[in-house]
Amino acid sequence: LIQLVLLTMLLLLNTLGLGLLVSTIVRTQQQAMMTSAFMVMVPMIYLSGLLFPIESMPRFLQLVTYLIPLRYYAEVLRGIFLKGNGLKELWQEGLFLAAAGPVILGLAAVRFRKRLD
Repeated sequence: LIQLVLLTMLLLLNTLGLGLLVSTIVRTQQQAMMTSAFMVMVPMIYLSGLLFPIESMPRFLQLVTYLIPLRYYAEVLRGIFLKGNGLKELWQEGLFLAAAGPVILGLAAVRFRKRLD
């Protein structure tokens, strides 16, 4: 349970960063809602492997999925719930989530700072 909570917090950090990044790009709340829904969340869900197997996707899309944090979290969920894996087996997914979160938040902070100027 503890490792699930920790890895979920890392996904939330990534998702928060994506939301902040979208909010720095658009001008209104409606644009933010539409952009986050259709340009961020829907592609993330489709390309994460939750709905469709990544192996059945075209090669280009398989490569794109490596940039999506939800792909790694889906592996975490499958590993913990279905296989009973621990951090010994899930460290790579956790490392990506831990590294991508600060990068995305950093990009959002830089965009926000430029927008204030």
